[in-house]
Amino acid sequence: MARGHQKIQSQQKNAKKQADLKKAKGHDQKTAAKAALVYTCGVCKSQMPDPKTFKQHFESKHPKSPLPPELVDVEA
Repeated sequence: MARGHQKIQSQQKNAKKQADLKKAKGHDQKTAAKAALVYTCGVCKSQMPDPKTFKQHFESKHPKSPLPPELVDVEA
């Protein structure tokens, strides 16, 4: 029974360490959303998550500009 107190202290210390690691990691919704934005419009520099959205954006916002080559075969 002498090791019971030591076990509790060790568990508390480990829980605090894990909480500090989780806090330092900084996983939040904002960084995850930023990582998902992989396509950047060359005209206005706005970012889109997928090629379909990128093509729709380009056709509606920049109709006079020529379509970038990576969007030619994408179906909107």
